[in-house]
Amino acid sequence: MSIPADQAKFVDLRSDTVTRPSAEMYEAMATAPLGDDVLGDEPTVAQLEALAAKTVGKEAAMFVPSGTMGNQIAMATHCDRGDAVLIEEEAHMVYYEVGGPGVIANVVTWTLPSDKGVMAPEVVEKHVLKQNLHTPGTTLLCLENTHNRAGGTITPLSILQDYRSIATQHGMRVHLDGARVFNASVGLGVDIKEITQHVDTVNFCLSKGLRAPVGSLLCGPSDFIEKARIWRKRLGGGMRQAGILAACGIISLTKMVDRLADDHRRARSIAQAISELPGFAIDWDRVQTNMVLVLTDAPAPEVQAKLEDQGILCFPVAANRLRLVLHADIDDEKLDRAITAFQEIAVSRVS
Repeated sequence: MSIPADQAKFVDLRSDTVTRPSAEMYEAMATAPLGDDVLGDEPTVAQLEALAAKTVGKEAAMFVPSGTMGNQIAMATHCDRGDAVLIEEEAHMVYYEVGGPGVIANVVTWTLPSDKGVMAPEVVEKHVLKQNLHTPGTTLLCLENTHNRAGGTITPLSILQDYRSIATQHGMRVHLDGARVFNASVGLGVDIKEITQHVDTVNFCLSKGLRAPVGSLLCGPSDFIEKARIWRKRLGGGMRQAGILAACGIISLTKMVDRLADDHRRARSIAQAISELPGFAIDWDRVQTNMVLVLTDAPAPEVQAKLEDQGILCFPVAANRLRLVLHADIDDEKLDRAITAFQEIAVSRVS
């Protein structure tokens, strides 16, 4: 796929990571008070971390360059070498983080099947191991909410409560890869703390639907975050005048959360329009937040190429499946352009 040189000419549905900072974010970057975060005197980073911890109901938070780093730091901080970790089989932490659990934390990942990204609690409990001479002990349960590869699906609150009960019973900790957890809270219509209360630690991204250019927050108990800072330094994640980036994150948390509902609305709109076209189908059970998985009669790469010719960018995620991701830079006009492109492809195939 070619990379667009002029974003304004394209409707970019590849990911919500492609968003550009708002004008207010650019101004905040220019005026943010700065220090040196590695030396511990970065005032804007400190402000963002305090805001993040309060927002998700945890004692402390740590600003990291990426969600991948935050997740892998969390696993390394929670676990000892050789521990067993339970995680969904297509979770981002095992599927898209380049073997991080084995390389960084040196843990055994026990991957479990799911229904649209949600593991059955009884399956989770069945796979808990007690450490002995022959088996590793299961010390961590990792969750993903919303679930990327499942199409932005939400884990129900009742299931999260079940996970928490299982973990408490067996002495495990729970980490949430909450890259898009604010999409989950908006989708459920609940405060974010209704989700995060069930986990020990949570990592969420500022650089997806929340529109910041860079950064994620790892949140949890104060003593955990202090240990995590050692891992961040060890992995090269210590940043200096990071307040330039943190300033955008403050705007993300204070002004960009409620607008996620617009992304969800537009996802349903384009899904509805595409579902009415010959040659395409929608798995409606997965249209829960800002992602749409489009089933194609023709090979997905072929459809992708035709869309790109019309200025619509997206990714094929299977032989006959495209993924569309709605975000802050897709307004109703761009949405209509994308729908028109699908309609024209459908007409050309019929004719």
